Amino acid sequence: MARLLLLIALLNFISCTNSDTNPQEEPDPVIENELYFPPINSTIWETTTPESLQWDTTNINDLYSFLSENGTRAFIVLKDGKIVIEKYWGSTILNTGNFTENSIWYWASAGKTITSFLVGIAQEEGYLNIENKTSDYLGNNWTNAPLEKENLITVKHQLTMTTGLDYTVEDPYCTTPTCLLYKADAGTQWLYHNAPYTLLDAVISNATQISYNQFTDEKLEQLTGMNGAWVQTGDNNVYFSTARDAARFGLLILNKGKWDTTQIMQDAAYYNAMVTTSQNLNPSYGYLWWLNGKSKVIYPGFSTAFNTSLAPDAPADLFAAMGKNGQFVDIVPSENLVVIRFGEALDDSLVPAEFHNELWQKLEAIKKKNFSV
Repeated sequence: MARLLLLIALLNFISCTNSDTNPQEEPDPVIENELYFPPINSTIWETTTPESLQWDTTNINDLYSFLSENGTRAFIVLKDGKIVIEKYWGSTILNTGNFTENSIWYWASAGKTITSFLVGIAQEEGYLNIENKTSDYLGNNWTNAPLEKENLITVKHQLTMTTGLDYTVEDPYCTTPTCLLYKADAGTQWLYHNAPYTLLDAVISNATQISYNQFTDEKLEQLTGMNGAWVQTGDNNVYFSTARDAARFGLLILNKGKWDTTQIMQDAAYYNAMVTTSQNLNPSYGYLWWLNGKSKVIYPGFSTAFNTSLAPDAPADLFAAMGKNGQFVDIVPSENLVVIRFGEALDDSLVPAEFHNELWQKLEAIKKKNFSV
């Protein structure tokens, strides 16, 4: 961990950069195929082939060209926990060599989903309650809102992007009280606002009385074999890891918080709420997870909804961790799929939805059954 933190500390120049479901409705169940879990503290990871799944590999080079041309560094597809596709392009983040399975990359806002998971762990262990007001953990005047308005904001509002704080401020990443201005009562507007999310790290640290990196290590990384780290970059707290670490996290979430025989997240109700619609304003958003298959979506930078699903050409039950420049951890429960994409993106958007959907167009062309096999 010390070596990893030393390496990542050099990277501070990076700036993190269908019908709707009821919030209580359970997500589609994982299909019954047995999941494989790679051993902890090992580079061993079993593989399978697209041909063995009867996928149509005639389109695979088209997918690779698309990924390469759009700045991709790492792309992994897991089926039933086993690696079906794993490919790397370009150079490391410091341009010191070729990008490989051991190369570190930033999650950007895809790391929000790790925070969501850890909030659930902290709650089930009794450190916090998401229904409590945020000031219980950050103290009064953590915003510049009138106290009676600040006290309306709960941890759950931070998880669902519904704090009511003003996203249109000059620096939406700024977490100091002078930047956190009242715009609407908590729960009455949905705006993709990074600063209130970032303060969830302090909520967890203050509630547990240990550092956020230590809590992540003890409650997630040690139990799954992940080996990443949170690094402060400006006002942001950004997670860095390998693509295989992201695949481990995706596999954990696919299996509803259970790693092999170890149930890491015990609270099934929290898990279900995390990956289903969390409020009525943006049905395509759970607890910091993006949800597919809904009738409308509000994208970052917008306050009104578009009458479309997150990724129309992807499976409807897909839910995703999504970050700037196209950092994706995609999960499809109905197919036992986990898809990881790390890299750059041409449009530099916070959530590159068009790129994400086009990726799934390419992938679906491969996943269709090849009956000539």
